[in-house]
Amino acid sequence: MKINSKIRKHRALILVILDILVIISAYLFTYFIIEDSILKNTNNMLRSIIFGIVVYELIYIVFRIYKNITRFENGNDYLVYIFCTMSGCFGISAIDILVQQNTSSIKINLLSGVLISVGIVTYRVIIRYILNRKNPENPKDLKNLLIIGAGYAGKDIIKTIKNNMHEKYHIVGIIDDNKNKLNYAISGVKILGNRDNIVEICEKNNVDEIFFAISKISNKNKKEILNICQNTGCRIRILPTTEDIIRNKDMFNNLRNVEIEDLLGREPITLDNKNIKALIENKTILVTGGGGSIGSELCRQIAKFNPKQLVIFDIYENNLYDIELELKESYKNIEIIAIVGSVRDIKKLESVFEKYKPYLVFHAAAHKHVPLMESSPLEAIKNNVFGTYNVVNCADKYNVKRFILISTDKAVNPTNIMGATKRLCEMIIQAKNKVSNTEYVAVRFGNVLGSNGSVIPLFKKQIEHGGPVTVTHKDITRFFMTIPEAAQLVIQAMTYAKGGEIFVLDMGEPVKIYDLAVSLIKLSGYVPNEDIEIKITGLRPGEKLYEELLMSEEGLQKTEHDKIFIGELIDIDILDLKEKLSKLDQLISNENTDLTEIKKVMKEVVPTYYEPKTDKK
Repeated sequence: MKINSKIRKHRALILVILDILVIISAYLFTYFIIEDSILKNTNNMLRSIIFGIVVYELIYIVFRIYKNITRFENGNDYLVYIFCTMSGCFGISAIDILVQQNTSSIKINLLSGVLISVGIVTYRVIIRYILNRKNPENPKDLKNLLIIGAGYAGKDIIKTIKNNMHEKYHIVGIIDDNKNKLNYAISGVKILGNRDNIVEICEKNNVDEIFFAISKISNKNKKEILNICQNTGCRIRILPTTEDIIRNKDMFNNLRNVEIEDLLGREPITLDNKNIKALIENKTILVTGGGGSIGSELCRQIAKFNPKQLVIFDIYENNLYDIELELKESYKNIEIIAIVGSVRDIKKLESVFEKYKPYLVFHAAAHKHVPLMESSPLEAIKNNVFGTYNVVNCADKYNVKRFILISTDKAVNPTNIMGATKRLCEMIIQAKNKVSNTEYVAVRFGNVLGSNGSVIPLFKKQIEHGGPVTVTHKDITRFFMTIPEAAQLVIQAMTYAKGGEIFVLDMGEPVKIYDLAVSLIKLSGYVPNEDIEIKITGLRPGEKLYEELLMSEEGLQKTEHDKIFIGELIDIDILDLKEKLSKLDQLISNENTDLTEIKKVMKEVVPTYYEPKTDKK
């Protein structure tokens, strides 16, 4: 260690000595070639060597080449060395011609200059290679790595690993679907095949990790390749979007674990930004439940369209603070107003609407957890039904242009209290729309990946703790979309609203929860039911196997957007609705109301609500 530290301390001096040795050797070899002997013109040779050493070293010092760290040198540095050397070569030749009128030395100067360039670059490349080829104490500690993508991203990752992480990874090869690249190499790493060869190559080379290094690829293609990678049992890391890479040019540090979103294969949403901007720009927008997963993403998407004020209303101050801080940092020209309050508190809502007079209201505040609402049904009724009713009435009283309710697929033929309350919320906005100047609409969609209380974060925690991963039923399916996708489509649907519609978002194909659990376990580098057990626990109260997005009495109309549809308007009388709400009001006045009685009244209020048969298999 002491020897290494001394070498580092005096490395500039060592390089100077090595360069002088290269210069001397080059001149000796040149005189031997041209003069057939190094003894014929000894005086001229010594003069040339001494003069060459002085000139070359002065140039090297001026160009600060001894300040470079040899381990991290690259092609640009080597070009500088060649430029400095050839500049010295031409400089010496010019001096010989002008001062000594000696043209015979030009051949010697040129040949020696070329040899010095080759010599200096060669020994520095060798030193760099030796320094960067240190083997780990135990070669078995190296992880075998396969890189997918023979583009710029893959090249940069290879460079990073070879320069800085060669003691951790051994790159076995590259995968690329471009047939013209097969059997070629990048920085010495061979392109072994295409996506069809991934499993075979991983087995043959005992691959431990796969880096997906393609930043520009369709979601469909990405999904297909990642599904193949899942079958290898390797840990998979993925390069994010081009936008993320631009923010941080270090490719390696941009690699992340593969998420379920990557496996959905859904293409990015295309928005009609012109119409959205017309409704939001320079307006006051209110988002209730703005600290939640959907509400906060709505705030982020709304802020992109430059509202005058964005009022964020939420009962949970921690989430509210987080989104307020984030938006104030990112959008300094927008007035961000964070208000702690409950939608149950009509006086608080009145004061907010009276002060800010919002143009648009996005109502995302709700209790959404199905099993918890089964055990606390009155809380679901208070918050979801009467909380929504309060916001709806305030929107009417203070002349809000448009009110958008965030609904759920669980409102379709609901089998639980939460779903029944959300269906009643839809009924409220459809009834109110008939008697108000405000345009009331609902947007209905299924589960959102990564949202608070969703299944994916639970699975991840269970995997981190070694399992088991709990699934209620092997055949249970749900619709899924990402949080940004849901928020973007909600805002787009808002532009199509005329009042009374229930917009239904295209959720794609339903996904088996069991398959999600299998995928997450594989993505974590484990074998399902060997390393991590998947345990079937049985359907929970109020849970059904399949969710629906449309009720039987609703039709389906297309909109201008291929992922947004409109359910047929259903005639709901406001007086009939008020009578139903009065029944529920009587229920919540008594906290000791029996659960059976609550469900009985809910079935009267929401005719499509029913209790499913329990199936625990």
